[in-house]
Amino acid sequence: MHPREQTIFALATGRLPSAIAVVRVSGPGAGAVLDALAGRLPPPRAATRVLLRNAVRQPIDDAVVLWFPGPASATGEDVAEFHVHGGRAVLAALFAALSAFSGLRVAGPGEFTRRAFENGKLDLTEAEALDDLIHADTERQRRQALRQLNGLLGDRARDWRARIIEASALIEAGIDFADEGDVPAELMAPAREKIRTLLGEIQEVLAAQGQSERLRDGLVVAIAGPPNVGKSTLMNQLARREVAIVSPHAGTTRDVIEVALDLDGYPVTVIDTAGVRETGDPVEQEGVRRAKARAAEADLVLWLIDAQNPLEPVAAVAPVWMVRNKVDLDAAGSANGTAQRPETVMADFRISARRGDGVAQLITALVGFAGAFFGSGEGGLIIRTRQRQWLQDAAGSLQRSLAGQGEELAAEELRAAAFSLGRLLGRVDVEDILDVIFREFCVGK
Repeated sequence: MHPREQTIFALATGRLPSAIAVVRVSGPGAGAVLDALAGRLPPPRAATRVLLRNAVRQPIDDAVVLWFPGPASATGEDVAEFHVHGGRAVLAALFAALSAFSGLRVAGPGEFTRRAFENGKLDLTEAEALDDLIHADTERQRRQALRQLNGLLGDRARDWRARIIEASALIEAGIDFADEGDVPAELMAPAREKIRTLLGEIQEVLAAQGQSERLRDGLVVAIAGPPNVGKSTLMNQLARREVAIVSPHAGTTRDVIEVALDLDGYPVTVIDTAGVRETGDPVEQEGVRRAKARAAEADLVLWLIDAQNPLEPVAAVAPVWMVRNKVDLDAAGSANGTAQRPETVMADFRISARRGDGVAQLITALVGFAGAFFGSGEGGLIIRTRQRQWLQDAAGSLQRSLAGQGEELAAEELRAAAFSLGRLLGRVDVEDILDVIFREFCVGK
């Protein structure tokens, strides 16, 4: 039996134990499984309380079941759901009963969503958005993923593809009626106008800053500086919990420590790095090397100094903010206040990481930086590199269709543009990427 013809099942809810657990079954055998365990097939889409029993009529659980005949279901197939108590023993008994059915197997990662895609319930951009929604950590990530799930890009791509096909039909009609004198010219003019309009719309989307893609991964902020300036203390202040060891001894932090934060809905990863200094300790040397490397890759570097460690910032492509720590110590505060700011530094802050002075202002500035960094990316159409690539390919084909000599070449380039948008939506020749995309999903989705 082909895998797509098999019936699959999996836990669709989170970690056990829990108050309620939902087990989903999808495929041609879902109805028979539900009928056997529940004793009857309930009315479609009506929650029904039943006593589940296994093959030897031993009770499993007092549960609620739902029946969704295909194609009016999430996957487009027959789907049954078992809402049971979320104890490990209950789930073990239910899974044992399900595994006893012939042709029924445990679902792989993303297999329910893949079947929904293959049955036309959603396109590939919406499937990707569903994965993003599951993994969203902040409010802005959630809103962006939900808009994509509702067809923000997919609807536009379908419209573009339909209009490309219309323009292609005009050009090919002109080719078919080439012997009719002025007919080809009459058809080519409106076709070219359609293509120019389409190209402008796609180029406008592509020209928007690519920060929508970055909203998925977040802003990376590296805290760097010499040893013993309070980097780990600042890290703990930003995280509002003890994530890094704080010690008066230099070289305590020897590796890169990361923590994910939600700053006003913006996803921010803060990195605490090893103190930058000359050292003979090979382990600390490796920590310093990693610190410089992460600072060079970060989107923003917070360079911490105090009166005793006024070291120049490391070289970084990203903006560098100087953060003068330990202002609660009079001597240090005075010295920090008079130290000259290097030209490479974009901003200057004075804080006490230990006491919290100035930290709120620093966080406010970080939120402002994140807002400028992401820009209007939250509402952008493109959220993945794959999507940008296929739109670029479509735009290139449209440009060549306008620049080419002859109706035949223009028609061929339009077919290529429509094909690129079809791959964006996952409707043509995408088997090579489906496994990569859907295996990132969790089991049961």
